[in-house]
Amino acid sequence: MKTTDLFSRLSKRLSSLEKLPKLDDKKSIPSVLEEKGINRREFMKWAGAMTAMLALPANFTPLVAKAAELSDRLPIIWLHMAECTGCSESLLRTDAPTIDSLIFDYISLEYHETLMAAAGWQAEHNLESAIERYKGQYILMVEGGIPSGENSFYLTIGGHGKTGEQNAKEASEHAAAIFAIGTCSSFGGVQAAMPNPTGAVALSKVTNKTVINVPGCPPSEKNIVGTLLHFILYGTLPALDAYNRPKWAYGLRIHDLCERRGRFDAGEFVEEFGDEGAKKGYCLYKVGCKGPYTFNNCSKNKFNSHMSWPIQAGHGCIGCSEPDFWDTMGPFEEPVADRLYDTVFGGLGADATADKIGVGLLTVTGIGIAAHAAISKFKNPKEDEE
Repeated sequence: MKTTDLFSRLSKRLSSLEKLPKLDDKKSIPSVLEEKGINRREFMKWAGAMTAMLALPANFTPLVAKAAELSDRLPIIWLHMAECTGCSESLLRTDAPTIDSLIFDYISLEYHETLMAAAGWQAEHNLESAIERYKGQYILMVEGGIPSGENSFYLTIGGHGKTGEQNAKEASEHAAAIFAIGTCSSFGGVQAAMPNPTGAVALSKVTNKTVINVPGCPPSEKNIVGTLLHFILYGTLPALDAYNRPKWAYGLRIHDLCERRGRFDAGEFVEEFGDEGAKKGYCLYKVGCKGPYTFNNCSKNKFNSHMSWPIQAGHGCIGCSEPDFWDTMGPFEEPVADRLYDTVFGGLGADATADKIGVGLLTVTGIGIAAHAAISKFKNPKEDEE
């Protein structure tokens, strides 16, 4: 699609949303941002960064800004399954609220067990009412793995005796879009790790509708809000990779974006934590970094108010945005080396060890080339929609 045609299409989409009434009596998002001391210049700078993240041209920045301002027009239902609430906390716990977290605070969140005041039968009534009232219109966000089948009773919710699996199925049936927030909801997470006593599964396993996975333990707040903005802008699903992750966020490996990549290319590795290489910021592959096998944009977004991320802090990536990472990526302080690495194309050798890598040899023995090349060539049929 031509850029001009896409701009026109997104503009029409936002114009139709603008005609919808706000779903509650909260202040508008622009007024809230102003009240919190965020001026228009800062907001547009943020919108420009989100535009780049969504792989849109710079002149689309006003559209992204408008989408953020209209995010209170669409109802959202957020369900908690078997999880630690870390994904919600990544949005809520901050010393200085970011634009991302403020937008999340003021969207029309019709149901969220951690945030709402209601409890017991009132909470159950709120969920049922929201599903019925906004049938076919709401966005469903689910956090946590889902105990399923004969083990579904491990997650029984409220006085009506429904299981988490039943709630997830019912909410998924009438959702306009479904987002699995975090690795537990996307792939089962630690709940689904061997021996998986509760039979926990990913959200996609309990519904036949398409689920957009936003994995991470926890995912970046920008990946959560960015996925929401994409749906507001397009009204359709984004281009997805082999594991239904948005390509704009999960299209490249940690290894591709790593600030220590130059050390890797030069064959400079940390041999053990605390050694001279660690102090000099050498590559962490030998002490277990799973960056060559992990697709995410952590180095761009960072954590702790966007100040740092695990590799910058001195610990290797543990592969938390990959399926079954608890079982396939451990031990976390040891390299994958020549163990088999399971991809959508079957088991592939995890290629050469770091000991064989030196200057000029990367094209032959680079870590992750086999897995990366295979996954990169996987063509999702949805990628041509945009």
